[in-house]
Formats: sequence, C-alpha cells, structure tokens
Amino acid sequence: MYDPTVARLTYRGLLGRRRALILGALPVLLIVISVAVRGFTGADDQVASDVLGGFALATMVPIIGVIAGTGAIGPEIDDGSVVYLLAKPVKRPTIIFTKLIVAIAVTMAFSAIPTFLAGMILNGNGQQIAVAYTVAALVASIAYAALFLLLGTITRHAVVFGLVYALVWEALFGSLVSGARTLSVQQWSLAVAQKVSGGDLVTSDVGLTTGAVLLVVVTVAATWFAGQKLRTLTLAGEE
Repeated sequence: MYDPTVARLTYRGLLGRRRALILGALPVLLIVISVAVRGFTGADDQVASDVLGGFALATMVPIIGVIAGTGAIGPEIDDGSVVYLLAKPVKRPTIIFTKLIVAIAVTMAFSAIPTFLAGMILNGNGQQIAVAYTVAALVASIAYAALFLLLGTITRHAVVFGLVYALVWEALFGSLVSGARTLSVQQWSLAVAQKVSGGDLVTSDVGLTTGAVLLVVVTVAATWFAGQKLRTLTLAGEE
C-alpha cells in the first residue's frame, strides 16, 4: 500500500523551495507570537490555551493541511503529469495511500511540532495544555490531509474550497452557529485534546467518542473517494 518512489516524488513536490517557505511561514509566526505573548503576560494557562486554540489549531493546522493535502496530488492533475504516474505499474489505491501518508507527515511536522514548542514557550506545558493541543494538531492533521487530498482529486480549485472550509465554515460559522461546530474537524480534535488535558481550559462541543468516530469515518471515507476518483481519471485517460 506504500510506494517509496511515489512518496519521494510527492515529498519533492511538497517541499520545493516555494511551497516550503509557505508551509514554514505560519509556524514561524506562531513561535514569534508565543515569545511576544510570554514576554508581555508571563506564563498564563488561559492565555496559552487561547493562543494555541485560536491561532495554532483554528488557523495554522487547517491552512497547512490545505497546502499539503491539495499539493500532494492537485498540481499533477492540473498539469497532466498524473497520467505518467498512472501509467506506471502501481495500483491506484497505493498511489492515494502513499500520497496521504506524505501529506499527513508534512502536515504533522509543520503543525504539531510548532504547536508543542509554542505551548512550552507560553506556559511550560502547565495543565498539559501544550501536550493536549499537540495531540489535537496530530489527529486533526490526519483528517485534514485526507479531506484536502480528496478535494485535490475532484476539483482544480481545491485550495480555494479548502480555505473556504477551514476559514469560513470552521472559523466563521463555527464561532456563530453552534450546529456548525459539531461538523468541524477542529471540534473533533478538541474532544481528544480535552481528554488529554483533563481540565477546563480545553473544551469541545462534541464528546470524545463522537469526535474520535467522526475523525476516523471522515479520514477513511475521504481516502476511499479519492481512490475512486483517481480510478475514474485513469479510465478516462485510457479511453
């Protein structure tokens, strides 16, 4: 289910100079903000939770997921080079699964590690806040990568739709409409973080079981649909 050649090509495409700079911009900004906040307010658990929840998990993680998930396959479909990949003796589910693994790894590296470092800077992991939000970033990375990889296979405007979901649906509607929060990767991952934290600073609008089940269902379903779409592209090219 994992092809090293496909993985190497995907890593090379995702971590090219231009995309790597974009991927690294938000983590650097998070660290800078964390250092500034710590300097002004000192070690404050509530402030640390607000920064990690409001910027790291709500903004940085989904945007990095959009870049990594759509970038794992979208550009190849747009420029037609995916035809050469599909012509190789590699099963289509293997291609999707390999690209998903790469997208997850990149999203985790550029989101979970900076989140942990920011949490340690902000309050030294008081009340397990740094660890809780790091775990949330890790599990959210998996779902986001799968969702945005699917978008990359079904539309040429995957980045736009991904940003609309991340910044409009989750951030805007999620803050205004309570029902929208239950259909949010952010809230599902916060349910896991709440369990890790064990305190009152990290909260979610969904329960742990619901959040965990929805994370798994969305990841599996998005990966399966992406594989089906790739099969359609192959048949169309052969015809």
